[in-house]
Amino acid sequence: MRDNYIETPIFNRHEDKLVVKRVYDNAPILEKAKALHNAGLDTMGDSKVAGVLPMYMVTQWMKEAGLAHDDNEGRKEVIKRKMLSGEFDKFRVWKGSW
Repeated sequence: MRDNYIETPIFNRHEDKLVVKRVYDNAPILEKAKALHNAGLDTMGDSKVAGVLPMYMVTQWMKEAGLAHDDNEGRKEVIKRKMLSGEFDKFRVWKGSW
């Protein structure tokens, strides 16, 4: 396992294609978020640590929203909306609202 995912190459004989299947393991990231929250490390100076996210997830959210990889403002809005939705609450460190 590398970078919290396992890659498995699968050859599809019917379509004559090689497909690489990735399975991600979020457990280490979830443990880190929980540990930071439990230790009270949700503040860094004047900033809050809203959460800890795996990069593949942010990339997937940006693709779903149709955003370019360099759209920083769009990325902020997508992350904010997803993190406040409640669906990704386990990735949050700071439980406040922004």
